[in-house]
Amino acid sequence: MEDLVTSNNSLMQEMGKDNYSWASTITSSMDRKQSTVTPPAEVNTSLSVLVGTKAVLSCPPVLWTSMLLTTWEIVLRDKLPCFRAFRGDTNETKGGNCTDERITWASRLDENPALQIDPVAITHDGYYRCQMVTPDGNFHRGYHLQVLVPPEVTLVQTENGTAVCKAVAGKPAAQISWTPEGDCVTEQKRHWGNGTVTIQSTCHWEGRHVPNVSCSVFHLTGNRSLSIELDQDAKTSAPLRILRIVPPIFIILVIVGSIWLLKNSGCRKRKLKETEHTSVVEEDEMQPYASYTEKNNPLYDTTNRVKMSKVLQSEVDGMSLHTVYVPEV
Repeated sequence: MEDLVTSNNSLMQEMGKDNYSWASTITSSMDRKQSTVTPPAEVNTSLSVLVGTKAVLSCPPVLWTSMLLTTWEIVLRDKLPCFRAFRGDTNETKGGNCTDERITWASRLDENPALQIDPVAITHDGYYRCQMVTPDGNFHRGYHLQVLVPPEVTLVQTENGTAVCKAVAGKPAAQISWTPEGDCVTEQKRHWGNGTVTIQSTCHWEGRHVPNVSCSVFHLTGNRSLSIELDQDAKTSAPLRILRIVPPIFIILVIVGSIWLLKNSGCRKRKLKETEHTSVVEEDEMQPYASYTEKNNPLYDTTNRVKMSKVLQSEVDGMSLHTVYVPEV
């Protein structure tokens, strides 16, 4: 509470530098409240908001007609505090040193001086405090705002047969469990730049026949469950995997080689048939030419006549023909 009072005093000093009337309004109202009913204690609320959505932070339920001044003090992570203020009697607003355009007034300030954040980003994690000054005293309400970021969940099997479940960049950190339970190791990596956390769980089931496993991720933004069928071959050693791979490759090579030999044999037979067919055609084409040569070549005719004369002469000699002379009468 002392910290809040100190913060409020520094806020009034900052506002007093900017406009003396704003600070004097707060001072005079604080003097009047001593003779009024004691206001209720400050209320602080923890609020969780999903990243990318809209958040509306309300002030204490005070009758707006009695409101003199409303201020919002904003303390973000790794940043200096800033404020926004509204003066009811003059309808004036001041943005102070708050430069984030996503943080604005939610509606008409003379009806509801609520604060709006749209859209909510991871950087909006922090503390937000509303103070309302009335003739009856000051009323406060604070919010510890936590921005929730759903993690990206993955489940894979590695080469050595282990299963790895990841919940990446969640805020806050997620929790992981396995079904069935195995020998698991969980690691955590915090991303200091934006406050998100990555959880990785690595599991294996040595010596057990586990056909499939499930990874369950528990998070404030919602729970998820992924399943995977384990490849039992992945658990075997590398030499055994090689031995299992070699036979299929050898069979494929034999089949490819046989097909290649059959194709080459067919090509050779086809070429031989084409060669024989060509020889027959050439002989058939030469026969008419040979007949023509025999019939029309003079040298061929002379040779034939000499041969025929010799044959006839030999036949005449064989017959021993005698010449008969007949005397004339």
